[in-house]
Amino acid sequence: MKKFFAVLLASIIGVSFSFAAQHQDQLDHLSCSYCGMDRTKFGHSRMLVKYEDGGEVGTCSIHCMALEFANAIDRMPERLFVADYSSAELIDAEQAVWVLGGEKPGVMTSRAKWAFADRPSADAFIVKNGGAIASFEEAMKASYEDMYQDTQRIRKMRAMKKKKMGNMKMPKHN
Repeated sequence: MKKFFAVLLASIIGVSFSFAAQHQDQLDHLSCSYCGMDRTKFGHSRMLVKYEDGGEVGTCSIHCMALEFANAIDRMPERLFVADYSSAELIDAEQAVWVLGGEKPGVMTSRAKWAFADRPSADAFIVKNGGAIASFEEAMKASYEDMYQDTQRIRKMRAMKKKKMGNMKMPKHN
């Protein structure tokens, strides 16, 4: 009985810590507004835009934020945040040091686009993974340039997943 309560207490504490590790924007926007991906799982690439009208939108990546900007053309952004790849803390997206490309697969894109709070962190990433330093403008432009190919790849992957799920036999219920 004591073991049961010890395990229960440890589980409660573990769950509490996992929720504490989430940032407020992840609690406010659990999944990406466009693709539905878990913004906690992709906390290192997530973005958040706060609009002048008081609204805000959370996405999993710069790819999905590019979709947001294209769809919300009449809304004026007041602040734009991106997660620092190293810490998952939100930083100003326009002040971030961006890395384009490299060996590490991107989120929702073939050409990765990662943000860092400072140049030394970005340089260390490039040494390990490749890529090139870029500005926010260059990263956003690359997102739009990659959009068609990325969308085609995502559609293909989702169709394959759907087909695979359709081929799985469901258990019979009596």
